[in-house]
Amino acid sequence: MTPMLDVVFILLIFFMVTSTFTREKAIRLEPPATGTGPSSGKAMLIRIGDDSTIRVNGRMTDIGAVRAAIERVKAETPDIQVAIEAAPKAKTGVVTLVRDAAYEAGYTEGVSLALAREAL
Repeated sequence: MTPMLDVVFILLIFFMVTSTFTREKAIRLEPPATGTGPSSGKAMLIRIGDDSTIRVNGRMTDIGAVRAAIERVKAETPDIQVAIEAAPKAKTGVVTLVRDAAYEAGYTEGVSLALAREAL
C-alpha cells in the first residue's frame, strides 16, 4: 500500500509543477481622479438599477440608446466625465455594456464605476 501512496503523491506533485494557469481577462477600471490635474468636477451619472433599468443623468434609456445618450451629453459639455453607479444586484453584463458604450463614445479615460449602497 505504501508504494501506491508514493506514486500518487509523485503524480500529484508532477501535475502541480507542470500545469499552466490561464489568465482571465478583467474589466479595465480607472481609479477616480485625485485632483492633481485640471478637472471641472462635472460628471455624467449613469445609474443601473437592480432590474437593469438605465438612467443617464436621470433620463430613462435602454441599453441600445446608452451610447447616443452619452454622446449627446458629451456634445453639450465636452469636458464632462462618466460615473457609472450600479445597484448591488445589477447584472454584470449590463454594467459591462454600459462601460463599453462609454468607451465607444470616445471616453478612453475618466470612466469611473461605483457600487450603490442600496437598491436604485
